[in-house]
Amino acid sequence: MNTTDSGILYWFRLPGDKPAPGLPGGRPEEAVGRDAVEREEKLILCRRCGHALTHPDERTEKEGTHRHTFANPHGIVYDIGCFRRADGCGTTGPVTGEFTWFKGYHWKVAVCRACLVHIGWLFVSEGGDRFHGLILDRLIFPT
Repeated sequence: MNTTDSGILYWFRLPGDKPAPGLPGGRPEEAVGRDAVEREEKLILCRRCGHALTHPDERTEKEGTHRHTFANPHGIVYDIGCFRRADGCGTTGPVTGEFTWFKGYHWKVAVCRACLVHIGWLFVSEGGDRFHGLILDRLIFPT
């Protein structure tokens, strides 16, 4: 759990935090269903818990590239990849256009649905286009 200077409460975990009791173990077969276990080696997983987040086929380019490096207003640098869909992610907090990294898009914090670690952001345009910007060092890619 984290708060901002405005007093707004956000629920997510930082990468080193332990998952709360009762959350799923995050094994890939739990995340994608038993009928899709054979596809698990092709999924992109949460580095913290192993939960399936998205598929490599969901990669997309924004502003001419899939991969971007940005700093937030506090100077923290993130290396992110863009994905059309990331069904293993949830979102938390309000939608905002402040300090957006992609012109014309508002954003919201994205978390792993299983362990709630901050995994990136969901970006949404006024026209309805949406994509996830996921923090690359918080992901496990298929080999």
